[in-house]
Amino acid sequence: MEDRIAQHLDRAAAAASAHAAVLGRDHHAAAARTGSAHHADTLGLTVSRVHEATGLFDRRYVPSLSVVLRGRKRSIVGDDDQEWGRDRFIITPVDLPVVAGVIDTAGDDGFVSAVWRLDPVVVGEVIASMSVPGAAVAATPVPRLGSWTEALADAFARLLGLLDAPEDIPVLFPLVSREIVLRLLQTSQAPRITAALDGSGTSVVTGATALLTSRMDEPWSMDRLARTLRVSESTLFARFKEATGMTPAQYLKRTRLGEARRRMVVHGDTAARAAAAVGFRSASHFSRDYREAYGRPPAADAVVARAQLALATAV
Repeated sequence: MEDRIAQHLDRAAAAASAHAAVLGRDHHAAAARTGSAHHADTLGLTVSRVHEATGLFDRRYVPSLSVVLRGRKRSIVGDDDQEWGRDRFIITPVDLPVVAGVIDTAGDDGFVSAVWRLDPVVVGEVIASMSVPGAAVAATPVPRLGSWTEALADAFARLLGLLDAPEDIPVLFPLVSREIVLRLLQTSQAPRITAALDGSGTSVVTGATALLTSRMDEPWSMDRLARTLRVSESTLFARFKEATGMTPAQYLKRTRLGEARRRMVVHGDTAARAAAAVGFRSASHFSRDYREAYGRPPAADAVVARAQLALATAV
């Protein structure tokens, strides 16, 4: 990593650490940061610190920029399994089911991360001002992990710096947020962002993910999904793959598995009951897909995941 980029990210890490909500311990210290939490929410930021490695948990990422400032984490999106740290970042242009966990807490400093929500209105405005075709699809696959530029790292550090200057937020935040979007669009991740929008600012991909998420128990096919969205199968497939890194079928399977796991871990549902609730028609099919995704049979994995969740949230 270039020295200037490292310096900007050091600034961002210092600001994030000072205002992070500490997960897993130091809850009283976290509660004392009510003001910081309010300012972070105003900025669309979630900053957190973890002092111990975690298991892998299913998470639902909203459109966002995810950054690791200290430590390393593992993120699984579809078939893409990555371990990464502060030398990279991840763009989530649409709601996305992700399996993720902390694998390295960077010693006593702890794992520190920041997630910044992408405002689709701001993204659309910046894209329009750049005259970038919203439906453009990259000729080659876009890597899941993005690489920092000095301009992007500097803008992101200034965003985190606003946590220490809340009086400046009303004036500077609109400018910094647009600059970050601009800098992101100047990286290799631009096709992933633009694929999530069409010319009118209404995303075919967003519509598809909303249908697959809210009606996951229904028997979706590519043909049915395309007809419902009034778009060709080829257009839907290309935009969806570019934006999410998955096909609609892969997205639906991951969404179903994640919700089934949540039902078993949080609500204590049986594997059969959870599978039926999310749309699996075959218990053997569900068990096979589940073991492939999580490495254990459903019931056994739910026991382990429930224990990990209890440990992670213990005071």
